[in-house]
Amino acid sequence: MAKYDTVIFDLDGTLLNTIEDLCDSTNFALSQYGYPSRTLEEVRSFVGNGIGVLIEKALPNGKLNPEYPKVLATFKKHYTVNCNNKTRAYDGINELLHNLKNSGYKLAVVSNKIDVAVKDLCNRYFKDTIDVAIGETEKIRRKPAPDEVFEAISVLDSEKDKTVYIGDSEVDIETARNADIDVISVSWGFRDKRVLSEAGADVIFSAPQEVFEYILKK
Repeated sequence: MAKYDTVIFDLDGTLLNTIEDLCDSTNFALSQYGYPSRTLEEVRSFVGNGIGVLIEKALPNGKLNPEYPKVLATFKKHYTVNCNNKTRAYDGINELLHNLKNSGYKLAVVSNKIDVAVKDLCNRYFKDTIDVAIGETEKIRRKPAPDEVFEAISVLDSEKDKTVYIGDSEVDIETARNADIDVISVSWGFRDKRVLSEAGADVIFSAPQEVFEYILKK
């Protein structure tokens, strides 16, 4: 029997290249309160732990800044409307998802992005393949806590030992370990192989087809 029957994906930097829209909304929010903009590479290094941390890192003095709540609220409002301006699926992702789906795997997305944006983007891009999409809400702890992963496994009626998690960052590696499930790291997203290796990645792939071939052989 196959080792896995369930595959859970991170969203940003794994399935979708969302960095330009995240950067645009970050800089819009900063500009509304007179703060300097951030570069694309800076924003790339800030993402992974949810939008609260993104704004904390982008804003001078972070959460100690008295305008932090207002900047965060402005970001949320802007990004909710503008989350799909420049976003696109990475090359080979739709083929990967269809291949997994057609091979009988249950598929989910677990993300630290706002839940409404996660569901909207998955519905836009992966309506025919992703069974469950879970984002950050007040009701469930965000990654690297394993809660979202456990919720996805429960909804899919799966089991931990039949599940593998796929992501592009240190947070994803930590999340999988906290959930006590296997993890595959990918280097086409927001972190390179060096960062992933230093974070303790066991398996790193640079192309979606490699991921499919690896899972299929398990």
